[in-house]
Amino acid sequence: MLIREASNKDYSKLRQIYLESRRQSFHWLNQEEIILQDFDQDTQEEQIFLAEENNQILGFISLYVPDRFIHLLFVHPDAAGQGAGDLLLKHAVKVLGTPVTLKCVSENHKALSFYRKRGWKAVVEEGEPGAKYWVLTYE
Repeated sequence: MLIREASNKDYSKLRQIYLESRRQSFHWLNQEEIILQDFDQDTQEEQIFLAEENNQILGFISLYVPDRFIHLLFVHPDAAGQGAGDLLLKHAVKVLGTPVTLKCVSENHKALSFYRKRGWKAVVEEGEPGAKYWVLTYE
């Protein structure tokens, strides 16, 4: 599996992964409000890396480098459990250095478990009722 920086030609596939992953994982959201264009809005000014195998993009991670912040980590539902998320997370830590911070939606128990198993520490839960998230750090 290859981790590389995304280019504009990858964005069509990355938009689709972002859409499908959120629709499957974020069951509490209105599915019609999750649209392809969210990717472009949500990754502005971020560095994006992707995981690729056999010319298929499996997932991506977006980083806001000035704050050592991981903004998004999404793997296509069909590629879940194949190690793409783990490799992307390790690559992000290598690029950003430590400490690294990310936020994870409180309702996303699968993702919270994923991070904790890899040594991330939940620091504080923030946000409004119905839109809570955990701030996690990795040292």
